[in-house]
Amino acid sequence: MRLSINHTTRYHYDVPATYALQQLRVRPQTTATQTVISWQVKLEGAIEQANFTDENGNLVDLVEFLPSMEHVSITVSGEVQTFDKAGIVGPHQAIMPLWFYLRQTKLTKAGAGTSALIASLGPQHTGQTDIERLHQLSELILDTVPYTTGETGAHTTTEDALAHGKGVCQDHTHIFLSAARMLGYPARYVSGYLMMNDRVDQDAGHAWAEAHIDGLGWVGFDVSNAISPDARYVNVARGLDYTGCAPTTGFIVGAERENLIVSLQVQQ
Repeated sequence: MRLSINHTTRYHYDVPATYALQQLRVRPQTTATQTVISWQVKLEGAIEQANFTDENGNLVDLVEFLPSMEHVSITVSGEVQTFDKAGIVGPHQAIMPLWFYLRQTKLTKAGAGTSALIASLGPQHTGQTDIERLHQLSELILDTVPYTTGETGAHTTTEDALAHGKGVCQDHTHIFLSAARMLGYPARYVSGYLMMNDRVDQDAGHAWAEAHIDGLGWVGFDVSNAISPDARYVNVARGLDYTGCAPTTGFIVGAERENLIVSLQVQQ
């Protein structure tokens, strides 16, 4: 499937920043599940300072906001050819070793809620494969934390989402990572895009998880949609949690009253 993506993030400040440095993780790469045909990043009110590859293998643009700019926009657009591999990404090829992805973070730190979730999952029964076990986990998470918008935020932890009983794709992914790691599977967060069947315009990008299974390599699990990623998905960045692959991270000095507007279209 050939997907076209146009994603613009506009910032407006009543009082502009005196200094702002941001890391952008917005460039997809060619992998076993996708081929990048064309891609560009357009900046308005900001300039590129450097490019590098981070510890998770993500392409990063380091950009600086121009002084006294009240309006800043970041637009990424391009076309990607995708392939349905039943969620199988393949062998581990990242810079960090597999054991790195067994590490919990502040957002995925397991507690009583995660332990109770795993207890509900029960022991792995005879004949059940690892991939069947992880799909069972994915289904249990969605039953436990139904998809609900407006109830959680960027800093909501696994335990908070489980206690609240509601969440979005970011929360589902963090819960999956926490539980999969407790079960002994290396797991990582994936940020990217999903072509919706019923719309072109979207409010935000998408998130899902990947777990490493012996004999298969990395396999994707989209808890929110109860499937493994297919040809409608474009992966952009990976990390231990959302903070490791958020589209924009960094710091801003002096800015006041930020207004954020996002425009995103994903279509075939």
